[in-house]
Amino acid sequence: MVDAITANEAASRTGTSRASLVSNFETFLSLLTAQLKNQDPLSPLDSNEFTAQLTQMTGVEQQLLTNDLLTSLLAAQQGGGLGGASNYIGKDATAAWAVTKLDEGSATWSYELGAAASEATLQVLDSTGKVVWTGPAPDRTTGTHDFVWNGKTTAGGQLPDGGVYSLKITAKAGASTVESQVLTRGRVTGVEMYDGVPYLTIGNSIVPVSSVFGLQDHVAADTAT
Repeated sequence: MVDAITANEAASRTGTSRASLVSNFETFLSLLTAQLKNQDPLSPLDSNEFTAQLTQMTGVEQQLLTNDLLTSLLAAQQGGGLGGASNYIGKDATAAWAVTKLDEGSATWSYELGAAASEATLQVLDSTGKVVWTGPAPDRTTGTHDFVWNGKTTAGGQLPDGGVYSLKITAKAGASTVESQVLTRGRVTGVEMYDGVPYLTIGNSIVPVSSVFGLQDHVAADTAT
């Protein structure tokens, strides 16, 4: 997978390259000036060689300008990314995302089954990857279903609010594995930028825009009823 280059990363990389190019450029000018001052009057610098050196100097200048333009372009794209993501606010989004926060003794996910399952197991994992709760999926039919966890461990202990948890599902139809995935669904209420990447606030989840695959106008609960 190719990782996106953020404006901050680009600025750092081009800054390093620029410092190196500037140093080489200044050294080149110093050497060229010394060469012109100390050339033999009876055997002056060959015009072709001088032209070639000037061409090299122009190439360095163009490379410096290209680096500056690249940094500016990526910075503009970053701003555009935030502006574009703001169009999601107020809409209902569906994302392939399994991480959310426990709030007021509740954490909500959705899960999708590609076919009816004879058995489907859900696991809630904490931020370290430890399984804190395991249980059967409430619905094993084909399609998308919601699941609300009450913040209790398999042993019955109540976990405190504020923890970040993820959901995992495994489903089978007899001996065959049923395709399944965990989803985050809900109304988009905000947009934030992290390392140049736009994220959406959906319920208690912070979801990268790249994970969103479904979007529609928000339908109020009373209207839907």
